[in-house]
Amino acid sequence: MEITYVLIITLVAYVLGSITKIFIATIPNKYIPLQNVIIGIISAFICYFTKIEPNLLQSIVLCLVATMGAGGIADLTKINKGE
Repeated sequence: MEITYVLIITLVAYVLGSITKIFIATIPNKYIPLQNVIIGIISAFICYFTKIEPNLLQSIVLCLVATMGAGGIADLTKINKGE
């Protein structure tokens, strides 16, 4: 089941990222955590309504932790590269 969360979050992040790149040339870095929260909440509702997770609160928390963790890992890789 855990891989299903990852796939849903990846698909939602890809779609929202593509839409963002089309309409907005550059997003300031201060809005990236907000974008991650939106991705997490949308992913949580998808997981809940497709019956992957029976508890809505648990689905929201799990998806938010996953998206914020992914954002943190992405920031760490940028720090290590010196960007």
